[in-house]
Amino acid sequence: MQEFDFVVVGAGSSGGPVVSRLSESGKYSVLLLEAGPPDTNRWLHIPVGFSRTFLDPEVNWKFASGPEPHLNGRHIYWPRGKVLGGSSAINGMVYVRGLPSDYDRWRQMGNEGWSFDDCLPYFRRLEDHVLGDTPLHGGGGPVKISGTEYRSELGDTFLFACDEAGLLRNDNFNGPLQEGAGYYHVTSRRGRRSSTARAYIAAAATRRNVEVVTGALVERVELEGGRAVGVRYVRDGQSQVARARREVVLCAGAVGSPHLLQLSGIGPAALLGEHGISVQRDLPGVGSNLQDHYAVNAVFETWWQMTLNDDWWSWRRRLGAVFAYHALRRGPMMACPGFVGAFVQVLAESTEPDTQIHFFPWSAARLDKGPDDFSGFTIIANQSRPESRGYVQINSADPAAKPTIIANYLAAEADRRAVVGALRFVRQLSRSEALTTIVTLERQPGTDQMSDAEFLAYAKARGQSAYHPVGTCRMGRDPMAVVDPQLRVHGVPGLRVADASIMPALISGNTNAACMMIGEKAADLILADAA
Repeated sequence: MQEFDFVVVGAGSSGGPVVSRLSESGKYSVLLLEAGPPDTNRWLHIPVGFSRTFLDPEVNWKFASGPEPHLNGRHIYWPRGKVLGGSSAINGMVYVRGLPSDYDRWRQMGNEGWSFDDCLPYFRRLEDHVLGDTPLHGGGGPVKISGTEYRSELGDTFLFACDEAGLLRNDNFNGPLQEGAGYYHVTSRRGRRSSTARAYIAAAATRRNVEVVTGALVERVELEGGRAVGVRYVRDGQSQVARARREVVLCAGAVGSPHLLQLSGIGPAALLGEHGISVQRDLPGVGSNLQDHYAVNAVFETWWQMTLNDDWWSWRRRLGAVFAYHALRRGPMMACPGFVGAFVQVLAESTEPDTQIHFFPWSAARLDKGPDDFSGFTIIANQSRPESRGYVQINSADPAAKPTIIANYLAAEADRRAVVGALRFVRQLSRSEALTTIVTLERQPGTDQMSDAEFLAYAKARGQSAYHPVGTCRMGRDPMAVVDPQLRVHGVPGLRVADASIMPALISGNTNAACMMIGEKAADLILADAA
């Protein structure tokens, strides 16, 4: 039996910061358990490698939600990182913190210490930002954040279309204003991804007080007298127990953390009873409050052979891209998937941006088949603050069995109106002078889709996750909350959750930045109690 001061489960966007900060003084011993492998796959470190890891079961849990009741019973693919670095090692690298009002809303929901002013120091602490040390950004932190290092005439053309639509040019979506159009900041530098494995775990793993164990599937949290005292996990077919003298910290994400709590007997009593799991703590909110951004896309064919589709299908251009990357750190292999975009208001009642847009300089009907065989690009839009709520539930007492995920996309009328508004705005962009000069065909949704009902039907039939699930171990003090504002699981001493699952409401943008901030702040909360 192993014994440590802290046992951390999950080496992703939040787990990396937690392990690094808990161990950096040398005072405490820390065990980090990760179900996936080390981050040795070379595609994890190259921006364009996103397309290779998106479907790779070696580094990806490959979850799916559904059947979704408001999407014609469809199953929606959910890639989640299963590797050191977690989803920060396979995501699109866009660095967006969301609106300050997102965090102020958390505070207004009863979570003291989580307003934007409270969270900003932790964002600044994690950042080694291209803009340097400023009141809104950090310099010298572990995570490398750059301006998009791949820019193209096609991306500039998208921005010209946004200019025609009346959007302001915005060079920093994490600055004083989020609204506008521009190139995204990204978690990479000089063509190398800055995952939490590289930014935090690599250095932490060299410390004598840290042990990092990969290939370790955690089966449950061990409880004694109602207190968390460790975890049981399986590695190489052998069951082992790791004890925590101080605390167990779950950083397994919006799917993994509620799943593990339920397997441990912490969750809705009726659900646990259905699967023969002894109830250790009846917490009805575990697994509920699931939120995700639902994305709809429009695909356009162009005569202009400036897309990544063209780079892929030409062996000369592909060889040139390989040379440019390895010799010069330039070219298409530096491209993040959605490297340019916008935040806009599409609903009349909105007072802040309600929709996020990503522009992809490529198109693909199926990523496993490569890009489309025509010159094409994609515009993807998603509502920023969905009202629909879903859940994550065990469907077996077997820890290796994937849970049931129902996101309930488009259950709320406001979400249905927002998705139609998003598609109409994308249609407006496509009819700008900047884009009509290069577009030869709107392949999706297609110009036969014109009415609100037709746009909604298209959204239900073709929309996908934006891969930002949160909320399933919600922070708060009411009966449905799972953790308190210090991230301690209600009624279970010695156990915390620190990851996307604790967000009471989804932020207005990509979630990786917020998850790293949660890890940074969680470490301070834990250390304050340990002192």
